[in-house]
Amino acid sequence: MHIASYLSSLMQMSRLVKKSPSVCTDLPLNSSDVCNKLRLMKELLKSSYGPTARLKQVHNNIGGAVVTTSTSSVLLQAISSSHPIVSLIKGSILNHVSRFSDCGLFASVFCLSLIEEAGRCDLSKNVIIRVNKHLLSLCTAHLQQEDCGCKVQLDFCSSQSLITLARSVISSKPTCVLSEPESAHISRLAVQAFLLTVPCNIPDKVRLGRTVTIPMEGHSVLESAVFPGLLLDTPENISLGNLCSPLRMVLFSASLAGDLSELGDGRIEVHQGVDTDSQIVDQLLELGKQVLKDEVKLFVCQKVIHPVLQHYLRCNGVIVIERLGISLMEPLIQLTGAQPVATLHTTVPWEAYGEVHVSVRPFGSKTKLHLHPAGKTTICTMILCHRNETMLSELKLVCQKTEHVLRLTLREPCALLGGGCTETHLAAYVRHQSKNDVSESSPVLGCSQTEYLLAAEAFCRSLESVATSLEHDDGASLIDLTHAHHWTLPSDATEEHLEDAAALCGCGVVQSCQNKKWSYLNTEYAEFSPEPLLTASPLQPTVLDSFTAKVNALEVAVETANLVLDVRYVIQDVN
Repeated sequence: MHIASYLSSLMQMSRLVKKSPSVCTDLPLNSSDVCNKLRLMKELLKSSYGPTARLKQVHNNIGGAVVTTSTSSVLLQAISSSHPIVSLIKGSILNHVSRFSDCGLFASVFCLSLIEEAGRCDLSKNVIIRVNKHLLSLCTAHLQQEDCGCKVQLDFCSSQSLITLARSVISSKPTCVLSEPESAHISRLAVQAFLLTVPCNIPDKVRLGRTVTIPMEGHSVLESAVFPGLLLDTPENISLGNLCSPLRMVLFSASLAGDLSELGDGRIEVHQGVDTDSQIVDQLLELGKQVLKDEVKLFVCQKVIHPVLQHYLRCNGVIVIERLGISLMEPLIQLTGAQPVATLHTTVPWEAYGEVHVSVRPFGSKTKLHLHPAGKTTICTMILCHRNETMLSELKLVCQKTEHVLRLTLREPCALLGGGCTETHLAAYVRHQSKNDVSESSPVLGCSQTEYLLAAEAFCRSLESVATSLEHDDGASLIDLTHAHHWTLPSDATEEHLEDAAALCGCGVVQSCQNKKWSYLNTEYAEFSPEPLLTASPLQPTVLDSFTAKVNALEVAVETANLVLDVRYVIQDVN
C-alpha cells in the first residue's frame, strides 16, 4: 500500500517538474570546449587521409560487429556529438559523400583547417567569410579553365586514364590491404564493369546499366572477375541438358508462398467447411499450368514460392528461383525485358514474359547460374574476392564508390592531379593572384589590403595542410617553386640529397632534378605563378582525383566553414 502511494506521488511530481529553459551560448568558437572538439575531429579525419592512413575501429558499447575502416562515410556516421557545430559539419560532409562518393576526407580536413586558421589570425569573422567566398570563386574559375595546370582531360579511346583514376580511389583505402598486382587487377575490373554498364547505342534517353557485386570470402583477390549478365545461386537439382536457349521466363514480385496475409488488404470471408489451404494450392497450380502452356522454362520470384508449386514446375523441366530479393529485381528486368507480375489472381499477360540465355558457371567451390542475353547488355556481375570479412567488406564499399566516381566522368570527362599536387598548385595560384589584385579586391570586399592578404594566407595554409595530411610516417612535405607540385621527403632523407629521395612528385608527373628549388609546406616562401607543364612530357599521372567530386568538395568545405564562422549564438534545448 505504501509503495503504491509513493509511486503515485512520484508520478504527480514528475508532471509538476518545471521545464528547464534553453541554453544560449554566445560566440561558440570562442569556447575552448568547442575548439577542442573540432581539433579532435580534425585529427581523427586527418589521420585517416590517404593510402598510408591510420586505420580506425568503430564499435558501440552494446556489442555488435567491429568495423575497421578509414572511409569518411563510415567514420562520420560513427561520430556522435551533442554540439550543433560538430553535427553541422558532419551533416554537410555526409551529404556531399552521399552525392559524389569521393573526397569526403578532403572536404572535412579543408573545412576544419579553414575554421582553425580563422581562429589564429586576428581578423573579423565577416572579413574572413567574404575573402573565403572570393577565393573560392577564384579557385573554381581557375579549375574550369581548359589550360588549368592541375587538370587532366580523360581520353575515353584509351582505358589507361580511367584505370589510373580507379586505382587512385582504391589505393587510398589501406583497409583493403591490397598488393600492387591486386590493386591493379581490381582497378581494371572496376573500369571493365563501368564500361559494360554504358550502352553502346545511345538512344534519346541514356539509361546506364548496373553492376551487381557478389562478395566471396576466402579466395585470392586475383580470382575476382567481371561477367556480363547476372550470376545467381544455382537452384537444387538443376539440369540444363534438354533446354534450348534462349529461355522464356516469368518474374513475380508478389509472394507465391500461399499465405492469406499475402493476398493483400481488405476483408476475407471464409465459408464454413471450405479448406482455404487446398484452394490456394489449387490456384497456384493453375498458375503453374498456365506458364507451362506458355512454354516458360525459367520461373523467378522475388519472395517465397510454395513447395507444391516448386515441385510441380521442376517435375515439368522448369528452373525455379525463389527469394531473389528486391535489389536484383531491376537488373533482371533490364537484362531480360520481363515485367514483374504483382499478383497471382490474374492470367499472366504475354507482354510480361522475358527471354534470357542460361548457363552454369563454376566459381571456386560454388556453382553459379549465369543469365545473359543474346546480344550486348548493360548489366554485369562483379565477383569480388578477399582473404577475410573485414578486408572484403571495405573492398566492396570502395568498389561501389569507384563505380560512382567513374560515372561522374561521363558528365565531365576530366580529372585533377592527385597526391596533394592540386592543393599545392591552388595554394600557389591563390597567393600569386591575391597579391596581384589586392588593390582591386580589398575595396570591393570591404577590408584593408593587409586584412585581405592575411585572410588569403590563411586560405592557402588550409589548402597546404590538406596536402601535408597525406604524410603519416614523420616525413616532410615540400612544394617545388616552379610547378607548385607536392613532394614527400622521407624522415631519414637529407636536404643534400633531395633529388634522390623525392624522385617524383605526388601525382607522378614532375620529375626531380638538381636545379629545382624547394620549400617546406606551411613555411614562408616568395609567391610565384606556377609554370604550366610541358605538353610533350613523357610522364603520365599516376594519381588522379575526381574532378566533379573535388570541385564540389572544395565548395562544400568553404561554404560549411563560412557557415560555422558566421554562427553567433547556439540555442540548445536541455530538457
